[in-house]
Amino acid sequence: MTSRDDTAPSTIRLRVAASTVTAMLADTETARAFAALPPLTLVLEDFHGTEKISDLPARLTTAGAPAGHTPVRGDLAYYAPWGNFANFDRDFGYSAGLIHLGHIDAEALD
Repeated sequence: MTSRDDTAPSTIRLRVAASTVTAMLADTETARAFAALPPLTLVLEDFHGTEKISDLPARLTTAGAPAGHTPVRGDLAYYAPWGNFANFDRDFGYSAGLIHLGHIDAEALD
């Protein structure tokens, strides 16, 4: 589940089971579009042991986004070709169409 923290527009809270972590969003149009979605409940599925993914209820803008991204553990991303959200469990190689949304706070990754 994600929710916008109105006291810090670039911060979101992610609740996974009984735990809540915060993530800092990137200062991009795509990240702002993600933050503007209503609170979500996403069912995350493992994708190749690298990331957890879920469909979003709507496509996000890709205006001004780079052609791709090289994600690291804790990155939140939007995969534009499929229109899905991704949370990376480990570092991965450059992926065309992947747009960085933000990163989970380091303390939550340990």
